Amino acid sequence: MKLEPRIALLEEILEPWAAKLGADRVPYTNHVYRVLHFCFALHPPTGDDHRKLVIAGAFHDLGIWSDDTLDYLPPSVALARSYLDEHGLGGWREEVGLVIDLHHRLRAHRDPRWPLVEPFRRADLVDVSMGRLAAGLPATYVREVQAAFPNAGFHRRLVELGARWIPRHPLRPAPFVRW
Repeated sequence: MKLEPRIALLEEILEPWAAKLGADRVPYTNHVYRVLHFCFALHPPTGDDHRKLVIAGAFHDLGIWSDDTLDYLPPSVALARSYLDEHGLGGWREEVGLVIDLHHRLRAHRDPRWPLVEPFRRADLVDVSMGRLAAGLPATYVREVQAAFPNAGFHRRLVELGARWIPRHPLRPAPFVRW
């Protein structure tokens, strides 16, 4: 489980979002790096899987900033699909869209047609839980990834965003959760 300190495609995708992400750019970028590394360890990518996962990773939470909302899965999926279409990768729309849309699913995803969904879901859970739920990854690896890509306030920012959302939408406190 070798660390990739820089993933050129990820940096390329996120660069146009630098201004919109603002002070959240480093925290979000590091979150994506952590999720990708956990995902790669859970499901070593072959063929086009690495590229698909990097694209999904880049966009998976970006709707928070693009649309200023905690109901960010639909805009995140739309951004990813637009990117895929613009880059001649429209054949990946469904799979990348599902990786993003189901990454907060509470139950395991078992559809064998989409083998990237479950490892990405588990990888995001490792990061969101700050490694407390390690999905079978060695604790030493989780700490190595966390040290290489520091939190930089990412989780605190999510709490702040949630605190703004809940009073305005008390009946939908967590719109991003999927069953």
